[in-house]
Amino acid sequence: MPSTLLNCYVVEPLDECRSMLVNLINAHPNLNFIQDYKNPVQAKEELQDTKIDLLIVAIEMEKMNGFELVNYLDSGASIIFTSFNTDDAFKAFEYNALDYLKLPIKKERFLYAAEKAILKKRFNELPKEDPGDFIFVKSNLKSRKVYLNELRYIQALGDYVKLITNHETLVVLSTMKAFEQSLPSDKFQRIHKSYIVNMDKIQKYSSTAVELDNEVLPLSRNRKTQFLSILKELEAVGV
Repeated sequence: MPSTLLNCYVVEPLDECRSMLVNLINAHPNLNFIQDYKNPVQAKEELQDTKIDLLIVAIEMEKMNGFELVNYLDSGASIIFTSFNTDDAFKAFEYNALDYLKLPIKKERFLYAAEKAILKKRFNELPKEDPGDFIFVKSNLKSRKVYLNELRYIQALGDYVKLITNHETLVVLSTMKAFEQSLPSDKFQRIHKSYIVNMDKIQKYSSTAVELDNEVLPLSRNRKTQFLSILKELEAVGV
């Protein structure tokens, strides 16, 4: 994995504390010191439109405290608040602080906070899988988004249908015919009067049943020909 480098900014009115923080940042191989500020108003003016990976900011400052300052800056930044006391620790986490460091800062404690910031950036940089197409269904009086690649199968349930996804089961007032007509036929097939299955989820099949992991669904005789035809088409295109 390529080395993760965080662009860091410091806002601290006390010269000694600011110098200490800059030295800690410069000594860390994954932290890239960009700029420090003594005046929070100047920091606000210069950083409002700046992409910030890590901001280390004092809470107690004249003209503008640390909580007020972060409201104007990059909402995606990792924020570490610093203070000589712990009175505002709870409030700091209401501002989605990554950490809260008590001054004077111990090196080991700083390294721990820095590691959290590095891990956060690495996680945010992981490729995100596109969940793909989706439908909305009404369940328990609420409209719910269901991604088609997470929908395992649909089961008839009297006047209702039951949607089984990778994460949950939803009961919807609808008909099997309505879902059969609305779902893409190359991905979803009705294999029985009571079941529509996501073809991508099938692990095994026989002349009478299909298996999805540890679940076995019936395959009716009058649906078998169409089912096998779709399977052959999927195999032909390498799906």
